[in-house]
Amino acid sequence: MPDQMTIAEIAARGRAVLDEVERAVVGKRDMLELFLLSILCDGHVLIDDLPGLAKTLTARSFAQATGLDFRRIQFTPDLMPSDVTGASIYNQKTAEFVFREGPVFANLLLADEINRAPAKTQSALLEAMQEHQVTTEGTTRQLPRPFLVIATQNPIEYEGTYPLPEAQLDRFLVRLRVGYPSGVEEEAILRARIERGADEVQLRAVVNAAELSAMQAGVEQVFLANSVTRYMVALVEATRASPRLQVGASPRGTLALLKLSRAHAVMDGRDYVVPDDVKAVAVPALAHRLILRPELWVQRVRAEQVVEECLASVPAPSAEESAPAQP
Repeated sequence: MPDQMTIAEIAARGRAVLDEVERAVVGKRDMLELFLLSILCDGHVLIDDLPGLAKTLTARSFAQATGLDFRRIQFTPDLMPSDVTGASIYNQKTAEFVFREGPVFANLLLADEINRAPAKTQSALLEAMQEHQVTTEGTTRQLPRPFLVIATQNPIEYEGTYPLPEAQLDRFLVRLRVGYPSGVEEEAILRARIERGADEVQLRAVVNAAELSAMQAGVEQVFLANSVTRYMVALVEATRASPRLQVGASPRGTLALLKLSRAHAVMDGRDYVVPDDVKAVAVPALAHRLILRPELWVQRVRAEQVVEECLASVPAPSAEESAPAQP
């Protein structure tokens, strides 16, 4: 398997993955595309939406379509950090302690209802998400690659939950919302369920872990003009200067724009980024990193609106400026 693929090959395989996932998750192509972009960037995803809107199904479907080793943790108030990372177990036969890996040792980890566990347990994921490793009892163990965390939470249920700290929110590359299906889409869901005769949708693996790593390596080769990187920086600086915000986006947000816009360009069949790529990913990449001023909460101002205001106020370079120079 080559270490890297061409842009056309990555785009074709990416579309094949989306088509396969869409057999299970009907009518949410835009959200699924953003999910795929995050995978191509080796980034973590937070799905923040109401119960029953296919959050868990989306994560499981992508794991099946990409051939990744999939584990799921149901976060609850009594979950311990060792339930996530693993722990040493005493082996009576050998009279030794043997480390038993926790579910975090997987390619794709679903942290279901992540805000139901206390901060101590949530923090067990911080090192894994940032460093792709786990340190327990003084020993550091590397996680398999690729390693992706998909976390879900319910935005309207607060009783018995522990809000994610800003440091952990910042480690998610994007925050996505699924939303209700339209009437036509919901009808299609019912028809598909009748035809299957079963609840579960069996998906085939369109790529494997090695091919996915090659796709990720290909995304890293996408060209970025200086004018586009300056545009990204200007957008992030606009969030920091916004009078609506208490805290703007961090440099990790700027890096998220860089990664996601490259992946968006690849899926559009280009080997260079244009401003429209940046605009397409700015809201899911930046909104969850912003902290609104407290007095705006009662006015129902949303962070997404602030990002859209910044997009409207910051001038973008032309597409011609973004293209690589012709030899």
